[in-house]
Amino acid sequence: MQKMNGADFQRLMISAAAAVELNKQALNELNVFPVPDGDTGTNMSMTIHAAAVDLRKLEDPTLEKASAAAASAMLRGARGNSGVILSLLVRGIAKKLKGYPVCDGTLWAAALQEGVEAAYKAVMKPAEGTILTVARLAAAKAMKASRKNRNVEAVQEAAIEEAKVALANTTNQNPVLKKAGVVDAGGKGWLVILEAMLSAMRGEEIIAPESADTEVKEQADFADFNTEDITFTYCTEFIISRENKLDPEKLRDFLSSLGDSLVLVDDDEIIKVHVHTNDPGKALHEAMDYGSFVTVKIENMRLQHTEKVLAETKEEPKIAEPEKPIGVVSVCVGDGIAEVFRNLGVDGLVSGGQTMNPSTQDILEVVNTVPAETVYVLPNNKNIIMAAQQVDALTPKNVIVLPSKTIPQGVTAMLSFNPEGTNEENVEAMTEAMATVDTMQLTYAARNSDFDGFMIQEGDYLALYGSALFGTDKDINVLIRGLAEKVKDAGKEYITIYYGADVQEDQAQKAADVFAEVCPEADVNLLPGGQPVYYYLISAE
Repeated sequence: MQKMNGADFQRLMISAAAAVELNKQALNELNVFPVPDGDTGTNMSMTIHAAAVDLRKLEDPTLEKASAAAASAMLRGARGNSGVILSLLVRGIAKKLKGYPVCDGTLWAAALQEGVEAAYKAVMKPAEGTILTVARLAAAKAMKASRKNRNVEAVQEAAIEEAKVALANTTNQNPVLKKAGVVDAGGKGWLVILEAMLSAMRGEEIIAPESADTEVKEQADFADFNTEDITFTYCTEFIISRENKLDPEKLRDFLSSLGDSLVLVDDDEIIKVHVHTNDPGKALHEAMDYGSFVTVKIENMRLQHTEKVLAETKEEPKIAEPEKPIGVVSVCVGDGIAEVFRNLGVDGLVSGGQTMNPSTQDILEVVNTVPAETVYVLPNNKNIIMAAQQVDALTPKNVIVLPSKTIPQGVTAMLSFNPEGTNEENVEAMTEAMATVDTMQLTYAARNSDFDGFMIQEGDYLALYGSALFGTDKDINVLIRGLAEKVKDAGKEYITIYYGADVQEDQAQKAADVFAEVCPEADVNLLPGGQPVYYYLISAE
């Protein structure tokens, strides 16, 4: 194939979706950590399948329309970090293809590169040895190859050749992957997609299992959606004349917690900053400590793109009229945990959690039902944060994502929520509250593994304290007592135990009794959480 048109791109994406579906379980199995959250393949499959569903509805599309349709569908269908990054790669590709009737190897290489840039822009602290690394090196090789051969197939071959090398090297770049002896699951998924596209270029379309179409609900057709990737509203740029010896790295750390796309350059005379944030005032206020402003520029990157997207949508979403200044949406699973959030004043609940990451569209639909001007979103899982951060660009409501990584963090944040307070006051108070709670989780190992010096056997009970593996044992009671001792040593005063769907109340009471015995000065509460996967979720404050 020398060039591709819209119908060709349509075939390539549909084949890629089929290939990811066929390799879904293999990708899931590459997850290293032995908690049953092997969902990289599932998330990537569901994300790209959303594009395949919409593309099948198009008849003889132009290149611009096909690529835009794929990008729009994937943004809304993105699930988990791997799905969001995949959607951003395709979003960048679509952006580069805009306005072109056909694509040769030179343009295709540039589109792959644009995808990489879009994905890197959205990730706050890109790590090596991931899908980003594989995509970046493959795109660079494609750019080099396109200077010698402008055939799109030859450029794709070069990208795949480099992607294979880059993927193999992820094992050496990531200590966890190296210890497990596996390659990165997301990087492998991107290689699967590139190879499926090459097969389609050669006329060898890949067919997905018939059941694949039932795994993701069909979504509405959307008009072309080619605006910039906007996670945060304001592009904030300024130059400071250095007037003291304060370390600019402290400013960098602060700004990285406030937004993304951060670039900070300094010399003996100035500090130059570029950052995307929802609170430029806070960024400027912090920067004042370092000297006087030479230049300041703040631009609203969203402009009127939300209204444009909603106007072009065939079926406009129902958006609740504001009746109050602030509302809250929380992601959770389990009837008991859902009831806790409702009692704390949460307006809307999104079903999801570990192994069940909701899409951006799922979160958007619930946000739109909240009758408030500003809606806070509590993801309560680190793999859902990125999907939640895409919602603000898709609704006229002001959406603020509080990066809660666990259910206990979300509950503690709600205890500090003041519906009469300002956004600045609430975000500060709720974020600070999340940092005060320690989260413990008890689950089981999905496979044999060696992690952090622990030899883990399939079926073993696992205890996590925060994000670290606390221990593993054949007897869950040993782990419960060990966690209780750690909580006692930490001097925690309030302990809440949420027991899961697979735990009987009398069993849970025994676990609570252990904490009460070991921590006699603490207030111990036992609640039915009803959550799957985890036998116990425990918070200590």
